[in-house]
Amino acid sequence: MDDKYDIDKADYAHDEVLPEKEASVAQEHVPNPNDPAAPSREVSSKKQSLSDIFTIFCAGFALISDGYQNSLMTMTNVVLRTEYKAQYTSYWSTQVSNALLVGEILGQITIGLTCDYLGRKAAIIITTLMIVVGGILGTASNGYTIIGMFWMLTVARGITGFGTGGEYPASSTSASEAANEYRLKQRGPIFILVTNLPLAFGNPLSVSIFLIVLSAAGANHLSTIWRTCFGIGVIFPLTVFYFRIKMLNSKLYRRGAIKRRVPYLLVLRYYWKTLIGTCGAWFLYDFVTFPNGIFSGTILDTVIPHATIKSTAEWQLLLSSLALPGVFIGAWLCNRIGRKYTMMLGFSGYLVFGLIVGCAYDQLVKITPLFVIFYGLMTSSGNLGPGDMLGLLSSESYATAVRGTCYGISAALGKTGGAVGTQAFAPIANRFGQRWTFIVAAICGVLGILVTYFFIPNITGADLAEGDEKFRQYLVANGWEGMMGEEDLKGLVDQGIQETIEQAEKRDVVVGVNAEKKD
Repeated sequence: MDDKYDIDKADYAHDEVLPEKEASVAQEHVPNPNDPAAPSREVSSKKQSLSDIFTIFCAGFALISDGYQNSLMTMTNVVLRTEYKAQYTSYWSTQVSNALLVGEILGQITIGLTCDYLGRKAAIIITTLMIVVGGILGTASNGYTIIGMFWMLTVARGITGFGTGGEYPASSTSASEAANEYRLKQRGPIFILVTNLPLAFGNPLSVSIFLIVLSAAGANHLSTIWRTCFGIGVIFPLTVFYFRIKMLNSKLYRRGAIKRRVPYLLVLRYYWKTLIGTCGAWFLYDFVTFPNGIFSGTILDTVIPHATIKSTAEWQLLLSSLALPGVFIGAWLCNRIGRKYTMMLGFSGYLVFGLIVGCAYDQLVKITPLFVIFYGLMTSSGNLGPGDMLGLLSSESYATAVRGTCYGISAALGKTGGAVGTQAFAPIANRFGQRWTFIVAAICGVLGILVTYFFIPNITGADLAEGDEKFRQYLVANGWEGMMGEEDLKGLVDQGIQETIEQAEKRDVVVGVNAEKKD
């Protein structure tokens, strides 16, 4: 964001700035350049800019952990089914896999609210700790019986899911706000490359680590393999924990946060159409992508001739790698054809490739490489469209004051779709055949196109501060009397963000004049 929006504690010594005292306040709070004890705007600006860079970087690295955890059960399901043939039935594979999704739903809603009330930094620290605790419990899962161990694994995955789910609103909103201030015109591509790319990369990363652990431990030590993979997942969030403690909340949040008396009814009236779009599209996307991600190893295990755990993992690595190009194509298209039409294009890929695989399933499974290619193209189109755009749209469509909440609700509805899809996947495959899981994906593609067309706004990538100001004006026009901003940027709502910015500009001019006189 431009420096003119940089309003620091040096500018505001008081919590409230009344409009009628604007002139006197502007003079009263101008830092004296000759005073060595005066706070430095330049140092503060550099500190904020450095924090923005680290926020963007850490969001990307942390979300690799989320992608890793989301994909961890892909090969773990294969291993547990091999190790516990009699006990690890489809019931338990679905329950353990769904535990992460249920935890994510709770985490997204809870942390979405938390990151709006307490700030992005506090929410991010909570999510990091939950992922670490859940990963440790998963690694140490045990019980008096094998079923007891499955129950402990279920609880551990739920705790991990709470953390990874909370990362969606916490990391994504902070990354979007930091990118808005650091590189406004490239906010969309930057956001995608530090959110959906790490999430998508987590799948091939988890399979690669699985293959390394499998080669080191040997196929006769299955318990060692999956426990080691769970333990490695603890390392990723710990590597960025220090930087997350040191990060600052964005200037957008410090200016636009509503700490008390959040007018949720007005929020719903203002954003109802957009919420239907982001929630509905995310539900459809996760309904397809989560079960196809979790059970892709199981699908490949049934179509690969003379399949072994290693051969299944190798084909799974190819499949997950084929999904990555879609992320880069979506990042390239979002500024060229717009977020809305990029998402519609991605849902179209579900329709095309879902029908190809579903209708020609019996023929394709006889040619494993061709089956994997078409399967990979379907998942890649998902990344290109809704995978890239839903997080971006959910971070851009809502005002800073409720960005975490609305993002969390949208993502939670998405994970609900993932949980429903995971629960329905096995019954659909068992009753109608595996081909119908791909035909259902095609149907979801059609529905996704319709939801996007009618309910998703065509975001252009404008400054997020403009959306904050329109939202503030709507609240004031409808009688809301509250306060926006944190301690150093607090102002009465009827004074307005725009007036606050204008005051800052006037003080910048005065500071500049004094600095010139000193020179």
